Amino acid sequence: MDAAGPRLAVEVVTLFPEPLKAALAMGVVGRALERGIVTVGTEDPRGLATDLHGTVDDRSYGGGPGMVLKVEPLGRSIERAGARLPAGSPRIYLSAQGRPFEQATARRLAALGGFVLVAGRYEGVDERVLDELIDEELSVGDYVLSGGEIAALAVIDATVRLLPGVLGAPESAEQESFGAGAHGGLLDWPHYTRPEEWRGRRVPEVLMGGNHAAIRRWRLKQALGRTAERRPDLLARRELTLEERELLDEYREERQS
Repeated sequence: MDAAGPRLAVEVVTLFPEPLKAALAMGVVGRALERGIVTVGTEDPRGLATDLHGTVDDRSYGGGPGMVLKVEPLGRSIERAGARLPAGSPRIYLSAQGRPFEQATARRLAALGGFVLVAGRYEGVDERVLDELIDEELSVGDYVLSGGEIAALAVIDATVRLLPGVLGAPESAEQESFGAGAHGGLLDWPHYTRPEEWRGRRVPEVLMGGNHAAIRRWRLKQALGRTAERRPDLLARRELTLEERELLDEYREERQS
């Protein structure tokens, strides 16, 4: 248990709390939960439905396919979940219409005391819930999911790994793709481990020579090249230093040859 108590408290409003809890119990987030660095609670709107059948959805006014999550049980669930968190904790709806969830968003959430994630289902939620109870909407990508639980897992995982004490090496989060380190905003460089050769492919000599300055330059060159090839939009946002421009030119010349 973390001696200072949990550094972050998260509440998830979901119709499927058990699968979500099972997924969170694994890996980095699972270890953070065990150590008390973070807590994750759930609130199921079915338990707050107003009828005997636990109805949480209904047909959409105006017609159309699919069902919409009802105001009453969902609204009460959001308020109940929020009441368990520090005052001012934002309530976030996970939606294809939301702002993109990015590494900067994860860093912002990791600095909070807590937040509520609302996982939608079916065709969405009654708009009045969003107007009355939601502070912001976030999207994990330009595609449609069957429900917000997968998006909630992504947001929690990306946020929790930034908390102090979660990762074994504190610099790990900074050096990853989109990290906040010296090469932040670039994709990650290639990684290798034993054996030195596999199916005729050898580990680059520079990584085995012990020259840390050469290794740093090689890694930066690979990160720049990968970003230019796979995510040129990220590179366009970055003002390259003279060294970075030279390394990127080297990378392109090497690839052409």
